Amino acid sequence: MSPIKLDRRKFIKGSTALATLASVGVPTMAFPSKDKKYKVGLIGTGWYGKSDLFRLIQVADIEVIGIADPDAHQLDEAGELISQRQKSGKVPKKYAHYRQMLDENKLDIVLIGSPDHWHALQAIDAIQSGANVYLQKPISVDVMEGEAILAAARKHKKVVQIGTQRRSTPHLVEAKKNIIDKGLLGKIAHVEMCCYYHMRANGSPEIQPVPDFFDYDLWVGPGPMRPFDGLPHRRWWRTMMEYSNGITGDMCVHMFDAVRWSLGLGWPKSVFATGGIYVQKGSKSTIADTQTATFHYDDLDCVWNHRSWGTPQDPEYPWAYTIYGDKGTLKASVMKYEFIPQGKGETIKRDVVFEKEEYPEDLTEKDIELQAAPATRAHMKDFIQAIEKGGRPVADIEEGHISTASCIMANMSMKLGRPLAYDPVKRIVIDDEEATSLLTRKYRAPYIHPNPNEV
Repeated sequence: MSPIKLDRRKFIKGSTALATLASVGVPTMAFPSKDKKYKVGLIGTGWYGKSDLFRLIQVADIEVIGIADPDAHQLDEAGELISQRQKSGKVPKKYAHYRQMLDENKLDIVLIGSPDHWHALQAIDAIQSGANVYLQKPISVDVMEGEAILAAARKHKKVVQIGTQRRSTPHLVEAKKNIIDKGLLGKIAHVEMCCYYHMRANGSPEIQPVPDFFDYDLWVGPGPMRPFDGLPHRRWWRTMMEYSNGITGDMCVHMFDAVRWSLGLGWPKSVFATGGIYVQKGSKSTIADTQTATFHYDDLDCVWNHRSWGTPQDPEYPWAYTIYGDKGTLKASVMKYEFIPQGKGETIKRDVVFEKEEYPEDLTEKDIELQAAPATRAHMKDFIQAIEKGGRPVADIEEGHISTASCIMANMSMKLGRPLAYDPVKRIVIDDEEATSLLTRKYRAPYIHPNPNEV
């Protein structure tokens, strides 16, 4: 997810570029079957949970049966908005605890937009209930959680699509097909990825009573209990390593996943990172404000940099990836891409694709990421297509696990001060018992950490 805000006047002027989509063969443009109405549940009714659900409503025949959230105010708001969006006009059943929703309803699809520390338990419970799952990234807060979700999806034969929708972003799909796959970059031997958004919350609010509409103990769940210092929604929980993977887990996972997809990369050979809280020291936030991480492959390094202070290295690409080849360079972001050939040849540029004619309601949706909406719609279509036709979606759980776990390994490396190499077969960090012990985070009682062998 990105805090980027787009000028609506520019959006209205944007082109749908359907011809462009057709020319690059975006597989997610096939419309789902109208023969089945899917029963859907949403866990986590905050900003992005609703955003994902609204994109699904736009492209599939669904009925939102239930929604779950420990915040009664968020539940009420989401219920009303959903009733305005879905065809039936019904307000879905509202639950404080997601398990009650899963127990009382036979759902075909569950969307999970809760904070990171809840993802694993909720995804596994949804899979075991018989549902296919759309899970936001990062998929977990520790590596073994990711292994457990993957094992559950395979054991129960369920489709799990991860919200790394760069794989379905029209202009990036075009860049992969027409620039990378056609060999215009030549020999690729270096990648740079970055985020320079000032997105770290740097406040120090005072301890206060928990409001009666919010079940804070349930919200904390398996995570460590912090004193309550205000509603943690949207930005505050992301600034705490207790409940997130920091900016690396939030923003690097998108760009690293896009690079792996573009170049056909699997697990990195090793991960090494440095960083910490170098500048923004005067707050309660526990995530790093500065980090450099290197994901090493044979003859290729993918290097991540983030700073939540200062200025971007390139103001045109503040959250982006750049792929360097001996024949040219590809710069890409959620807003555009640019291919710069080495020597002779013309630069190729493409901008983000909008769909204003097909989905005018985007213009009035509160806090919508306008540039991400077409990508998420395409991602949802791909998800439904995988459910109906079988096979793996473009952002299958295994791909989401590799990208998430690699970012977690970067945070672990930064903490330990040494390179780490993960063995996904043995599920250990090679020759490093201390690092292996960090692959599983301790849960708060009475919650039990999922075991990949017992899901």
